Amino acid sequence: MSVLVSNLVKIYDVQRAVDGVSFEAHKGEVLGFLGPNGAGKTTTMKIITGYLPQTEGEATVCGFSVDKNPMEARARVGYLPENNPLYKDMYVREYLHFTAGIHKVSNPRKRVEEMIERTGLTSHRLKQIGELSKGYRQRVGLAQAMLHDPEVLILDEPTSGLDPNQIVEIRQLIKDLGKEKTVILSTHILAEVEAVCDRAIIINKGKLVADAPIEELKQRFIGQSVVQVEFAEKTDATTLKKIPGVQGVKDLGKHRWQLTAPSGQDFRPAVFRFAVEQKLTLLELHKEQYSVEDVFHQLTMGKDAGNL
Repeated sequence: MSVLVSNLVKIYDVQRAVDGVSFEAHKGEVLGFLGPNGAGKTTTMKIITGYLPQTEGEATVCGFSVDKNPMEARARVGYLPENNPLYKDMYVREYLHFTAGIHKVSNPRKRVEEMIERTGLTSHRLKQIGELSKGYRQRVGLAQAMLHDPEVLILDEPTSGLDPNQIVEIRQLIKDLGKEKTVILSTHILAEVEAVCDRAIIINKGKLVADAPIEELKQRFIGQSVVQVEFAEKTDATTLKKIPGVQGVKDLGKHRWQLTAPSGQDFRPAVFRFAVEQKLTLLELHKEQYSVEDVFHQLTMGKDAGNL
């Protein structure tokens, strides 16, 4: 694996900002790193990049310990922090050449031009960074993070400040990068996680509360399957509860019903057979799809918040 985090702890005074977090991130995947404000995700990312020392535990990048072999580990990481610090009095191309020099990039002129084109900065390459909009500053930050061709990319809110068209372009760039690198992506846009990530980690109050592929995550933590159905004729809850597998029935009005069953159980065929047997005209039958947002809410605000 490219990134290995084991029992990571970070303590500020008496506060455990990160509390025993462990996970792996592999080459060829985009890992979503999620959590409410103050949950400890940015602290964890800063430890992995070597910006902060951990109190306990271990973090390695491509086999190099971030505290025992910091230079080797940092050389393999590209980092776009949330606040994206840039030299605003420098020009875009000048800044990227400066960054290339720090990383001792071979053939820096060619590499800088590649990154300018890849991040959509061609028409802005001769402008001062301070003159750019926030969205284009994000692009400059992303370009510098990729400039030295790192094996691991850690991106904290990479689409912040971008317009809708720019968001689509950068998301596609991140997906493409995820095919060849390890990408750890932190974002508050939960729809972005579904659009870009292969797997997601959710951290709450310093603890890891979920780690699973996106589709598995949505199924595992919701705890039930839900179907909405509409008939042309009247029926009642008592009758609907006789459908095999159905545990709950809710009247939505106008002959519409919400039926629930244990998670992972697709009971739509049973509902269809029920309609035939009862001589009911079935107008609508669909399974509700849960989102990462639903899971995030349940694990960080619901009754199970903080529990694995």
